Amino acid sequence: MTTFTRGRYRARLAAGPADVEAAQALRWTAFRAPREGAASGRDTDAFDGACDHVLVEDLRTGSLVCCFRLLHLPSGAEIERSYSAQFYELSALKGFDGPMVEMGRFCIHPDWRDPDILRVAWGAMTAHVDAAGVQMLFGCSSFHGTEARDYYDAFALLRQRHLAPTRWLPRVKAPSVFRFASLLRRKPDLKRATARMPPLLRTYLLMGGWVSDHAVIDRDLGTLHVFTGLEVGAVPPGRARLLRTIGAGQGPAGTPG
Repeated sequence: MTTFTRGRYRARLAAGPADVEAAQALRWTAFRAPREGAASGRDTDAFDGACDHVLVEDLRTGSLVCCFRLLHLPSGAEIERSYSAQFYELSALKGFDGPMVEMGRFCIHPDWRDPDILRVAWGAMTAHVDAAGVQMLFGCSSFHGTEARDYYDAFALLRQRHLAPTRWLPRVKAPSVFRFASLLRRKPDLKRATARMPPLLRTYLLMGGWVSDHAVIDRDLGTLHVFTGLEVGAVPPGRARLLRTIGAGQGPAGTPG
């Protein structure tokens, strides 16, 4: 992946253990600090060593403002290696025969609200997907907290418009889930649903992404999450051009990471 900039932000691959540790510290701040009662720490798991880690930094201060990790799979035949496979029964995706990437542990520092951070992250991701010939992007999209009722309108909208195609539909595996597709029959309030939808998931959906028919209640991280998939070839042309402009339009700002 080439390093990219937009305005004051730069996205790059981690260059060594210190960068990975910085990403783990940001993940702690985003996911665990509010629940653990400790201001500092590192969020780590067994998947970190198998992944590429992407860092988005503020060029003015050097601050790490966003990070995520990427797990490459040559095809769906290896889907059981993914983080998501711990929570979802993904046998339907074993038949996907193209390269896949799992995008995980995506987070933005809670003190930062600039929408350009998300744009830079997706611009870098788009460049990476293009360069590697990735045909499906997937992962777990998280809602803060574990109370499903806080997100009924968002879940109702997912049920109404964004469920996975039957041929790829993830099945229930986790012991604690909210089956929104079968339990929610309400008509969603679109304004409220959009406001409660996580920004990362909104971006997936704008590109034609789809979700599982249930949310996993993840008490370890204190989140609800839905499996999210995006077939790269199905991204609307206008949206694909916009994402490529974010990355390629700025030009490379360094060497491949």
